[in-house]
Amino acid sequence: MTAHDPASGSPPTPQAQPRKAALAAWIGSALEYYDFFIYGSAAALIFPKVFFDESDPANATLLSLATFGVAYAARPVGALFLGHVGDRLGRKKIMVFTLMLMGLSTFLIGCLPTRDQIGGAAPVLLVILRIMQGISAAGEQASANSMSLEHAPPHRRGYFTSFTINGTQAGQLIATLAFIPVAALPEEQLLSWGWRIPFWLSIAVAVTGYVIRWALSYATSDAVGLSRTGMLWVGALANLVALFTIPLWARLSDRVGRRPVFLVGAAGSAVVMPLYLWAISTGSYPLVLVTGILVFGVVYSAANGIWPSFYAEMFPTRVRLSGMAIGTQTGFAIAGFAVAFASQIAGPDGDNWGGVALFAAALCVPPVVAALSARETAHVPTEQLGERGATPTEAGVSVKA
Repeated sequence: MTAHDPASGSPPTPQAQPRKAALAAWIGSALEYYDFFIYGSAAALIFPKVFFDESDPANATLLSLATFGVAYAARPVGALFLGHVGDRLGRKKIMVFTLMLMGLSTFLIGCLPTRDQIGGAAPVLLVILRIMQGISAAGEQASANSMSLEHAPPHRRGYFTSFTINGTQAGQLIATLAFIPVAALPEEQLLSWGWRIPFWLSIAVAVTGYVIRWALSYATSDAVGLSRTGMLWVGALANLVALFTIPLWARLSDRVGRRPVFLVGAAGSAVVMPLYLWAISTGSYPLVLVTGILVFGVVYSAANGIWPSFYAEMFPTRVRLSGMAIGTQTGFAIAGFAVAFASQIAGPDGDNWGGVALFAAALCVPPVVAALSARETAHVPTEQLGERGATPTEAGVSVKA
């Protein structure tokens, strides 16, 4: 006889259709994080010239990057509220709500008047809409992770849960690809209307995601001679590679455990990130392309593909969504301003790549320490996850008399 958890929003079935749940999580994450990540591209390429005082370019860039971090500061608030609601009312309702909220806030960003048109009110409105994006992202990630985990076979939880983060990578890839033709526009057209197009497309993204989710789910580079289009291609190709490496790392974690695979990604990133920053400093595009794919497409994907299952498995079902949401989004809030800090460390000319490399390596220390202090969860039976005294088994399946 099968058990049914009302909070999961899924009907009781002999086999909980893990592929369908994983596909729903993948599609939703990809569509939602398309919206989230186009902001990142615009914050680096467009917003300093559109929403902030151009008389001080360095300060305008810093303020623009800081607005990117504002969403991460808002994510614990969204996690606290949406996590609690999701544990009580079900995963699907939260996943649809967050998709609609993200689509609306992103579309409105594309409609905002510029600083030249309404003055200081423009960046204020931008920050408000960015906060809405952050709240939405907080609820999306935790609810998608929870649904994928709870519908996965015990011995393949790592693999199926990785589809959420794989969808996030796909969203980032699509967002980067959307900005490549926009970035190629002449400067005047780019700053007047071109940058708005990817944001306006979010309405189509939200509607598509709404239909699919209800059907599938249950109850500054110029200084070193690198073009902005070229750097966007680095991100696009790295994310394309990550689409394939994330499930491979996740399947490996189902065999050897979460901790060793996560540690490869976390500690390995501290080693290879300086190579990428050094490559940027040389101005050699082939070197930047290769190291960028190595860092973000391969090494970082080991940790990035594992943490959804690794962290979700630390909580029992009754509090998994809220516990995971609050914990992860608090971490995102702290780390969300890393880009702005790195910009300051790099200096006005962006030539202090060594300082940024040390900063990036230091950011890898907390996850390494956390993984070393955490217990292995890969082979703990699903119904015992998060419980004291849980006993790991060979395949993560309870042995009943």
